[in-house]
Amino acid sequence: MDMLILVPKTTNRLHYIFDLMLKDLLGISFKLTTDNEVFTSYDGPKMHYGSNRFWDEPFQKSTNLLFEHDIEDQDLKIIDYKDLKAIFPVYNDKSMFPFDIFAASFYLVTRYEEYLPHINDKHNRFQAESSILFKMGMLEKPLVNIWAIELGQKLTEIYPDLKLKKNNFEFIPTYDVDAAWAYRNKGIFRTTASYLRDLFSLNFPEWNQRRKVLLGLEPDPFDTFDLQIQLQKEYNLHPLYFILCGEYDMNDKNISLRNNEFQNLIKKLGDYARVGIHPSYSSYLNKEKVQTEITNLSKVLNREITMSRQHFLRLNMPLSYQILIDLDITDDYTMGYPSQAGFRAGIADTFPFFDLEHDNVTSLNIHPFAVMDGTMRDYLGLDVEESFAKVQKLLEEVKNVNGKFILLWHNHTLSNEKTWTGWLPLYKKILDCAVGK
Repeated sequence: MDMLILVPKTTNRLHYIFDLMLKDLLGISFKLTTDNEVFTSYDGPKMHYGSNRFWDEPFQKSTNLLFEHDIEDQDLKIIDYKDLKAIFPVYNDKSMFPFDIFAASFYLVTRYEEYLPHINDKHNRFQAESSILFKMGMLEKPLVNIWAIELGQKLTEIYPDLKLKKNNFEFIPTYDVDAAWAYRNKGIFRTTASYLRDLFSLNFPEWNQRRKVLLGLEPDPFDTFDLQIQLQKEYNLHPLYFILCGEYDMNDKNISLRNNEFQNLIKKLGDYARVGIHPSYSSYLNKEKVQTEITNLSKVLNREITMSRQHFLRLNMPLSYQILIDLDITDDYTMGYPSQAGFRAGIADTFPFFDLEHDNVTSLNIHPFAVMDGTMRDYLGLDVEESFAKVQKLLEEVKNVNGKFILLWHNHTLSNEKTWTGWLPLYKKILDCAVGK
């Protein structure tokens, strides 16, 4: 039997967040009603979301956010809630939660704050340190999952016959292929320029390694793809690959897609895993460029491209997603920060993109990742042991809520050379911790 929810009025925002929290996360079917008499006479499980409790029904006091249609500055007050923190406090001793759990969750998963005026970093990215979750000290907690679980517990205490769905922890390794090879297949001009740069800077170890790789005396350090396939079989993994296909530029330095060996590599990866586009740095908010890159990758694979992750994680809300939707991308994996680990949208599960600009739910599925290799080494300055502790903590958080843990890694990280020495054993430790053997 459906749960009936009494609300003052229905909105797209209400439908969206109730769908996400009740149906998607808890498995509870529901109907909304604005009719008090219908609600009163209903014999099944029910809940009231509004300003004041009428009878003895389960009641959650609401704020205004889900009944609005515009994007406005919100007066965010942070409160302590158990051993966590929350936003959108409400003051009613009959309310199930001392904060509007639905408004708070909506604010986080829609990335509401990213539509408001803010200062971007040098790559035009919203900064993790500006986010409310970072300021709350809750960025590494999947709050929406935690809140949904507690909501389910409260409802089943009142309605013991209410059945909740059982979610399972899922680990999804993903790879961004920004540079398939360190030295090979770069073309004569790039290779010659690199040789000269090494000589002028007196970087003889680099010059010598480049020489040996190009002479076939040792493998290219970035070519870790056979190792990835081996790990895939050993751990029964189902990885995803995102391939940079843009033209060469300052921040887009992969191999040309016209290179036959690169095409063969992409086809090989496509035989073992799902492959998506890694829209180039220079294609940022340029629909035509993104379209060209998707088309070129599709031709190589001879299949439709439906997955995406932005290079440099350059995400503009909502324009980046609107472009992807127009280009028939159904799943995006950009939701995460370069400078901090954790849950940018406060959730460790897939969710549909709600376009606040148009006030409606879309066909694009958002898959938030939890941590990136470069975040730990380059931004946080963590060593191998500290990085493992960070990932282990995040894994525990996601396992506790039976969510999805998406790991963002790069092929060159597994080279186990130079600044990435020790990161291959680290990766294997992460796999052992995530899925075992």
